[in-house]
Amino acid sequence: MDVQTIVLLALGALTAGFVNGFAGFGTALVASGFWFLVLPPEIVPPLIIIAALVGQFAGLWKLAGTLSWSKSTYLISGGVFGVPIGTLLLTILNPDTVKTSIGCLLLFYSVIQFRGLPDLKLPVHKDGIADRAVGFVGGILGGIAGLSGVLPLIWLQVNKLTSAEQRARYQPFNLLILCFAAVAMAFVGKFNAALLPYALIAVPFSLFGAFVGIRAYVGVSEDMFRRVVLGLLFLSGCAIIGQTILG
Repeated sequence: MDVQTIVLLALGALTAGFVNGFAGFGTALVASGFWFLVLPPEIVPPLIIIAALVGQFAGLWKLAGTLSWSKSTYLISGGVFGVPIGTLLLTILNPDTVKTSIGCLLLFYSVIQFRGLPDLKLPVHKDGIADRAVGFVGGILGGIAGLSGVLPLIWLQVNKLTSAEQRARYQPFNLLILCFAAVAMAFVGKFNAALLPYALIAVPFSLFGAFVGIRAYVGVSEDMFRRVVLGLLFLSGCAIIGQTILG
């Protein structure tokens, strides 16, 4: 690896780790913008999974008292069925088309939320049908493009949950879906010796960034957290569409 590769690898890991620690998601959205510039394409997906899991486990450790597996049950029960379907669809659908559609959704949602349009009146289902459906589609998106956390986050925001209540639900969901993705990649042989030198650099920077991000999250106000997350969704939408356009 040359100096440029090492710098962008470390910077991508540090930035993505911070975002993951602060918001509880976003590793794939942030790191890919750095790593696809300098790393072999086949290295990026498994490296993203490793970095994301580092951030998720750091969040689980530092925020364990605020996360709720029981409140994530409906999302998770739908998501675990969505992941294999998403992986299957990846062999059928054009991933660029899927990513562009997701990017447009992120842009549309973040813009209308920043504008403060009237609240939606959503029906409440005690059996969790809506949450299961959202988790299922999130699992599909995770299998296709590694974007499992986006739709559940939007769903929880639309339901007007506080930042703590949102994170209590979507971070356990993200962690479990990433674990499923890691198992799938290991099964098809993506975790190999070629990945090791990149992981040895990325992991410590991801871990440090995650702890700094978690510390920033703990002291942030409700309104600031909402604005930062919406800004992240907007920038992520721009990045996804930009990556598709630039090839």
